[in-house]
Amino acid sequence: MSVSAASVPSVPRSVRVLGIDTSCDDTGVGIVELLPDGRVNLLANRVWSQTVHARYGGVMPELASREHVERIDEVMGDALREAGLTVSDIDAVAATSGPGLVGALLVGLMYGKGLAQALNVPFHAAHHLEGHIFAAASEGDLRAPFLALVVSGGHTHLFDVPRDGEYVLVGATMDDAAGEAFDKIARLAGLGYPGGPAISEAATRGNPDAVPFKEPLQGQKTFNFSFSGLKTAALLAHRGGATPEDLAASFQQAAVKVLVKTTSRAAHAQGRGTVVVSGGVAANSALREAFNATDLNVVFPGRGLNTDNGAMIALAGAAAIRAGRPASPLDGGATAYAPLANA
Repeated sequence: MSVSAASVPSVPRSVRVLGIDTSCDDTGVGIVELLPDGRVNLLANRVWSQTVHARYGGVMPELASREHVERIDEVMGDALREAGLTVSDIDAVAATSGPGLVGALLVGLMYGKGLAQALNVPFHAAHHLEGHIFAAASEGDLRAPFLALVVSGGHTHLFDVPRDGEYVLVGATMDDAAGEAFDKIARLAGLGYPGGPAISEAATRGNPDAVPFKEPLQGQKTFNFSFSGLKTAALLAHRGGATPEDLAASFQQAAVKVLVKTTSRAAHAQGRGTVVVSGGVAANSALREAFNATDLNVVFPGRGLNTDNGAMIALAGAAAIRAGRPASPLDGGATAYAPLANA
C-alpha cells in the first residue's frame, strides 16, 4: 500500500526504515520504504501477540519483557523475509521510546539502537501515540489539519493536529482507557481476554438495550471521556443477572456512543472535517459503523495496523526523516509517561 506525502520535503533517494514496537504485550517489527517524492510503501508488518497474559486477565509487565526478549529476533527475521530484504538493506531504524511499560520498551529500544549502531544508520526514537496516528496514514493522503482519536487499552486521547507534527490535546479519559474498560468488563462477564474482540463477538448475540447504561459526563463543555461509571453499572447489572451477551452488547453500545458523540462534538468545535481514529479499539466494527454514519471524513488504520505494531513506528520514523528531523541520540531512555501534545 502507498501513503501520499503531505507538503513535505523530498528525500534524495529511497530510504528503507525498520520500526520496532515493544511498548506493551505485542512484539512488532515493520519495514517501510520512503520514496524520493515523499510517498511511503509498506513492505512488511510482523507482530507476535503474547498469549501468556490471558490467564491473568491483564498484562503482567515482567512476563511481557521476557517474551519480547525471546521473540524479537524471530519477528525481525520474519519482517525482513516478508519485505524480501536483508538486514544490510536497512537505511534507518526507529523504535518506540514511550509511553508504555518501561521494561518492555527497553527491549525494543535497546535492540533498535544496537541495530542502528551496527549498521551505522540513523536511529529515531518514536512516540507511541504518534505511531498510532501515522498508522491511519497508511490508507492514503492524510493532511493537517485534522482531529485524531487514539483509543486503545492504554490510551484514550483526542488531539487536534493544526499542522503536520503539531499536536494539541483537546480531550482525554479521566479514568480508565476505553480498551481497559473493555478488558475489565469482559473479565467480569467471563468472556475472556483480550476484552475488545471478546465483547465485540458476544455483542452480536446480545440485546444492546438490555442494560440501560447512563451516558457519562452528560452536559460537559469539554471533550473528555470517562468509563468508570460504565464499569460500575456493568458490575451491578452482572450481579442483577444480566447475561454476558446482553452485558457486552449494552456496554459496547454505550462506549461507542460516548466515543463518537464526544469526538464529533470536538471536530465541529475545532472546525475539522477529517478525523483519524486509531488504536486497538478502532478495530471494533460497531465503532467504525457509528463513525461512518457521521458527517465526518473518518480515516482508520489499514488491516493489521490498529493494534500495536512495528509498521506504525516505521511510518513515524519515515515521517521524521521526510520532515528533516535530526536522528535521535543513542543515550536517550524509555519512559512510561510521555505526553505527545505540544501545547
